[in-house]
Amino acid sequence: MCRNIKPLFNFEPSVTNAEIKAAALQYVRKISGYQKPSKANEEAFERAVTEIALTSQKLLDALETTAPKRNREVEAEKLRLRNKERFA
Repeated sequence: MCRNIKPLFNFEPSVTNAEIKAAALQYVRKISGYQKPSKANEEAFERAVTEIALTSQKLLDALETTAPKRNREVEAEKLRLRNKERFA
């Protein structure tokens, strides 16, 4: 899985449209191999990003859990600590 795509479910505050679109963009970049598509592929690339973002939003809206909401700041700090140990 692409390391830049972060889990978006069960956070407080809830995920934003911008975060979902960023994850969709990373996914399309990964599977297409394009950081930025050519003019000939730009429309298909953007359409894929939009469709994946919409599908991702539907998925996140449909998921249920009894687990408590995760705090973004706490999770970010855990990630920083893991990276510090990993790359130290």
